[in-house]
Amino acid sequence: MLDPAPLLRALFDRAVAVADPMRSLAAALPPKPAGRVVVVGAGKASARMAEAVEAVWGPCEGLVITRYGYARPCRGIEIVEAAHPVPDEAGARATARMLALLQGLGEDDFVLALISGGASALLVAPCAGVTLAEKQAVSAALLDSGAPIDRMNTLRKHLSRVKGGQLAAAAWPARMLTLLISDVPGDDPAFIGSGPTVGDPSSAEDARAVLSRWQVPVPPSVTEALTRPTGVIPPGDPRLSRAETVIYAAPSQSLAAAADLARAEGCDPEILGDALEGEAREVAAGMAQTALTRQKALKPGDRPLVLLSGGELTVTRRGDGIGGPNAEFCLALALALNGAPGIHALACDTDGVDGAAEVAGALIGPDTIPDREAAEAALARNDSHGYFARCSAQVVTGPTLTNVNDFRALLILPR
Repeated sequence: MLDPAPLLRALFDRAVAVADPMRSLAAALPPKPAGRVVVVGAGKASARMAEAVEAVWGPCEGLVITRYGYARPCRGIEIVEAAHPVPDEAGARATARMLALLQGLGEDDFVLALISGGASALLVAPCAGVTLAEKQAVSAALLDSGAPIDRMNTLRKHLSRVKGGQLAAAAWPARMLTLLISDVPGDDPAFIGSGPTVGDPSSAEDARAVLSRWQVPVPPSVTEALTRPTGVIPPGDPRLSRAETVIYAAPSQSLAAAADLARAEGCDPEILGDALEGEAREVAAGMAQTALTRQKALKPGDRPLVLLSGGELTVTRRGDGIGGPNAEFCLALALALNGAPGIHALACDTDGVDGAAEVAGALIGPDTIPDREAAEAALARNDSHGYFARCSAQVVTGPTLTNVNDFRALLILPR
């Protein structure tokens, strides 16, 4: 007999492990070039990526910015910790130093950029006329708006002096290779960490449309900044001509590894997709119906079914609770399943942080909702983390040192 909770946790741990830069980055790393080599980077996985680079290349010159608590020991590359998901002064100072490090490089120099999810907040250089405090206010408002990640990053690019290809432009005419861990649906390099080394065709008008569509409140200075031409670098710009981009770890690989483990444990895995998006509670309602339908088709003696999916869900903040997309998905899913026997689920962010809480996500089963009224109240307040803390159903990993986005697994047993 399967033990659902340990199995679901093992599937998540496998998905995280295969995306660990110490296991996956070396295959994408070329031989160390001759001449001056500078390593820069940002993101929740960037310090681990830097550690993996030095394991192959030895000590390197460089600067990488990661989230507080995510630093790793490096022999040459300096690791700076800063705030995520709302940027802070430490990130702003480190970004200024990174841009200074890239100034004056020549054609014979080589830059290795290490970018993962989280770089949007950790690379902080507000555009002219916008202060750090105003950028922080916009970041917080975006996180509460329910806007999908690609739209958030469009706005972020046009309020920045480093995103949307501008980091690569700062290094030109040096050669640049960017190694990426994808945490965005569709694996578009332009939206991973707001694409600091990738050209972007969007305009300030596109950024203004994000404000309008998701009713994001912003200071007057931000509105004014978006009436002026921004520094985002368009594709085909000569300053990007010597920049190469490689995604070496992505959600699809982690889901495939989890599927292999599920199969080895006697289950039939089904991958629903690695790019699911939408409001967490709405996706949960649809997933509950899928699970119930799949269970009805199972006969006694059939192998259990595991539904796997990835992507980036969103939460539109309506209450004053503490929650995140994965925990809110789990709470809404448990309510929709209404104690259906034989269905268990896990939803976690592979970076170990769901929303702004130091919690990866949650585990649910038929007994998760003993008091439906209390669970519904928690969902209405966006207090999914609070609810699961009270019933000891949180998944807490600490820093995973990687980031391939949300991971969801539903285990469906025959009735």
